[in-house]
Amino acid sequence: MSANSEIEESLVLAPKFDADGLVTCIATDAGSGELLMVAHMNAEALRRTIETGEAWYFSRSRKALWKKGESSGHIQRVVEMRVDCDQDAVWIKVEQQGAGACHTGRRSCFYRAVPLRQTGAVALEFRDAEKAFDLRAVYDRK
Repeated sequence: MSANSEIEESLVLAPKFDADGLVTCIATDAGSGELLMVAHMNAEALRRTIETGEAWYFSRSRKALWKKGESSGHIQRVVEMRVDCDQDAVWIKVEQQGAGACHTGRRSCFYRAVPLRQTGAVALEFRDAEKAFDLRAVYDRK
């Protein structure tokens, strides 16, 4: 058996973190399958997610661990977690608490489409871009 097939067929959780100690995590709605967000996890975020059943991530911009919904209240309860074949990506199916997953006030972080078969400058198109919640009401609570 090759090293790759050992990893691909193993029941051992052995995530392949990148040079920055991160693994990509895709979060989808457990009920609808809607893609909500893509984020990153370090070993601590992965451990806390597994232990608590709530989504934890590592913010590359803030260089800090964060629990999804920590400031907004829009927590993600993890229903199922999977790893891909070579364990360099994590997929979590979540029950999204609150109106949305995106810090811009939208349900999903994927609210712009890239038109295909274009040449030259490409202009993005808004799709499913309605605001799901009021940013000030959610983030300015103190």
